[in-house]
Amino acid sequence: MLKTIQNCNEGLEIQHIDEESFHLFGRVHDNFPKDRLIAKMKDVSIPTEGNVYEPANLRLETAGDKEIIENAYYGGMPVQIGYCVGQNSHLGGLEFHMGSEFNIAVTDMVLLIGHFNDIKDHTFSTEHLRAFFVPEGYVVELFQTTLHLAPCKVSEEGFKTIVILPEGTNTPLSHAAAEQDPLLFKRNKWLLSHKEHQRFVSEGAHVGIKGPNVFVNYLMEREGGRQR
Repeated sequence: MLKTIQNCNEGLEIQHIDEESFHLFGRVHDNFPKDRLIAKMKDVSIPTEGNVYEPANLRLETAGDKEIIENAYYGGMPVQIGYCVGQNSHLGGLEFHMGSEFNIAVTDMVLLIGHFNDIKDHTFSTEHLRAFFVPEGYVVELFQTTLHLAPCKVSEEGFKTIVILPEGTNTPLSHAAAEQDPLLFKRNKWLLSHKEHQRFVSEGAHVGIKGPNVFVNYLMEREGGRQR
């Protein structure tokens, strides 16, 4: 699949998540307790348009692994286990959190990421953006210094990923907290939006991405080609 996606995106360098170049941004976990979580995602449907993000999902949080994850990967701190599913193909924006985010790839997907240190004057240039292919079943930790957002799909079916974060992340923010930092968009969510992301802009997100709204071409099985 990686080679096919690379061929569909000749203008975008896409590397495998196992490449050493990813080590600045995060790490892959081989022994993460994922099987019961992935099984719970079988009944979650992918929307035909847009994305659906649920910060905390009861079925996932009661699958039996939440306490293990809290103790083994977050030092005893409480976490939330949710999911993101959808049809995304664009960069759209970049966010970061205080604390690592774990993504469990229920389907193949591509992550578009950057590094916090490349934010200058509340602006990130897409010349620093990196793209990594994540195969189905992989568990990826994104360090808190890694800029990211929703994955991009690699087929017309869309993508599914489980998202694990410190408890309360991506929930509504108080007005007083929002006034402290122009990038703070929700609780523990700092966001830079691309000007073409209409929803983010309409909700008052900081427009802080300079460069094209990068698009990841995906496989169109019925047409045997690629989609722009």
